[in-house]
Amino acid sequence: MEIFNAVWDNTVPFLVVLTILVYVHELGHYWVAVRAGVRIEVFSIGFGPELFGWYNKAGTRWKISAIPLGGYVKMFGQSDTEADGKEEENTPLTDEEKSVSFAHKTLGQRTAIVAAGPIANFIFAAVVFFLLAWIVGSPVPHAGIGTVMPDSAAEEAGILQGDRIIEINGKEIRLFSDLQEVIRNSPAVNLGVIVLRENAEIALTVTPRLITSASGETYGQLGVTPDPEQVDYESVGFFKAAWFGVERTTSMVSGILSYLGEMFSGDRGTEDLGGPLRIAQISGDMAEGGIINLIVFMAALSVNLGLINLFPIPMLDGGHLVFYAAELIRGKPLNEKAQEYGFGFGLILLIMIFVFVTWNDLEHFQVIQFFRDLIS
Repeated sequence: MEIFNAVWDNTVPFLVVLTILVYVHELGHYWVAVRAGVRIEVFSIGFGPELFGWYNKAGTRWKISAIPLGGYVKMFGQSDTEADGKEEENTPLTDEEKSVSFAHKTLGQRTAIVAAGPIANFIFAAVVFFLLAWIVGSPVPHAGIGTVMPDSAAEEAGILQGDRIIEINGKEIRLFSDLQEVIRNSPAVNLGVIVLRENAEIALTVTPRLITSASGETYGQLGVTPDPEQVDYESVGFFKAAWFGVERTTSMVSGILSYLGEMFSGDRGTEDLGGPLRIAQISGDMAEGGIINLIVFMAALSVNLGLINLFPIPMLDGGHLVFYAAELIRGKPLNEKAQEYGFGFGLILLIMIFVFVTWNDLEHFQVIQFFRDLIS
């Protein structure tokens, strides 16, 4: 079945991408914690039994563990709950131990340490996009069709994934931005379109859907995304490339938040939410498309990882930051019982999310339908 082929063929690129992103995330925590004077006991890539490791001069155990699906940094004095007056294993700490304990750092230092992981993911993505733009060039997408949305004007007109639109009403179309401009300015207008499909020119008629925004503005919508394989690369200078890296990262964050907003409002479905199986498939597909595609995907995934970790869910970095915000308001941490309830709720919520996205993956790979067919 497709799912087993996807898992088998894509495991290696998936694990490579995941390992790099986990290392970047945990390195953010580690780097700020060391500068805040916290003693780091363990820096692990992966979970479970240690495969091999070593100690650095500061006494930190760096190790590679058997289950390569995450990682962690263990800091001295750090626990799941940080209630007032709680000491390591209920044993009073010496003044020397307190000076290197995470729990005894200021609220600002603890906040910086926790926030550093997601921030490191954003910085990594921006640097990757910058280097690609500076060394390889800035991607300029042709008017190639990547995804055709169901029940869209494009699907109705017979436009297919992989097509390249080269002409609309006699006007040459080269870039995807050219296509966007014409479509946006032509709501509910019949347009004569020439598409290039397998080296053959095909004439179609498309009528962009009339969309009215919340502000009352009307515009046309085709219902397609650009094809990432149909691009040119334009040379970019150092400073412009640096700005491109920042802009690309921030626009991805904005796009993800916009998508989630539409999903919660009911304007968009949840079927596009993917879990580890789909990420593995995409990793393999990108690896087959070349190292550049895989690096771009890794940068995009880094943005997702950083943003997800900032969600206000206990057990994630964002959940810890919420507790620190409460501590700032109250003048002391939440009591241990409240924090335990919070982490319990967070664990249940994360399990539910994992099950949901994995179900989406199984639906995507038609595994659910396969078993339905077996019993029907």
